[in-house]
Amino acid sequence: MKQLRYTLLSDGSSDRGLLPILTWLLSDHLPSTSVQSEWADLRRLRHPPQTLPERIGVAIELYPCDLLFIHRDAERASREERVAEITKAQAGSPGAGFPAVCVVPVRMTEAWLLFDEAAIRRAAGNPNGLVHLALPTAVEALPNPKRVLREMLVGASEFTGRRRKKFHVSIAARNVAEHIPDFAPLRGFHAFAALEQDLQQLIEAKAW
Repeated sequence: MKQLRYTLLSDGSSDRGLLPILTWLLSDHLPSTSVQSEWADLRRLRHPPQTLPERIGVAIELYPCDLLFIHRDAERASREERVAEITKAQAGSPGAGFPAVCVVPVRMTEAWLLFDEAAIRRAAGNPNGLVHLALPTAVEALPNPKRVLREMLVGASEFTGRRRKKFHVSIAARNVAEHIPDFAPLRGFHAFAALEQDLQQLIEAKAW
């Protein structure tokens, strides 16, 4: 079986939740390929790179791979603006020309985790909970998907008092993606569809 190694260079540690999504997407397009993932953790380096071009170069050096996913949240910018920013940064980095795909959720990574109620309940540690979870519909229009996801996780846990205060909502949020078996519903989101199109074009160009 062929193998493909990819590295995710993300904005922050919470964006490791993109790994199951990217692995699913690659496996869907390359069913006969074994996909291996790495998250580029540059935080603990003695001198962590500061600029995006520097981070791209260090990620490729320390995490050898066939494909680099470069993540930035859109936040207040458009996806197109972020993609242009990433493309310019890569062109000016030691990783210029390296196979790479931009990952730009609108507006944040958490927007891609708000469609699976069962996964949210499992990540909250209460898979059989009965509290109503009002999943948002227009998630790409949400001003703060991270806050929405965290509030839903706290509610899904059904914890009260001291247990509620001790609930590690940031860890739970990072684990939501691990409980989602199928990310096909994300194809209805503009930013995800654009990611898939870019990835498919690269796969075809590289004949993977």
